[in-house]
Amino acid sequence: MTQPEPAGLSEMDKETIKELFALEESLWRSETRFDDALMDQLFADDFVEVGRSGRVNDRSEMFFGSVQPHDIGAKLPLPEFKARWISPSVALVTYRSETRDGGKTIFAIRSSIWSRSKDQWTLRFHQGTARDQ
Repeated sequence: MTQPEPAGLSEMDKETIKELFALEESLWRSETRFDDALMDQLFADDFVEVGRSGRVNDRSEMFFGSVQPHDIGAKLPLPEFKARWISPSVALVTYRSETRDGGKTIFAIRSSIWSRSKDQWTLRFHQGTARDQ
């Protein structure tokens, strides 16, 4: 049974969904993911990730030279992408990811929490949950 949206939250417009989709995909593209200046703008100071493996990472472990640039091997566009408001300036994004590691395909269900102040989106939280396919 589908729950109604909380009072006061409007349906997310297509432009906002496109914007969040592009931001989320930028995390899966090598040319943007390893751009420290861009990631510095996108990741909140208190960013936390619970990875597919269950490991918890903070902002400093996600970039700024802590990871060597490499081919991420993600399937794009991101499958089953959805975005919805959880408050007037906070969005929940969900999708499925498929990445290649050597000859193996790795699958996960992903969720991100983005907050917007003025015209800038900031990634606050991300979680990957392993799945078989």
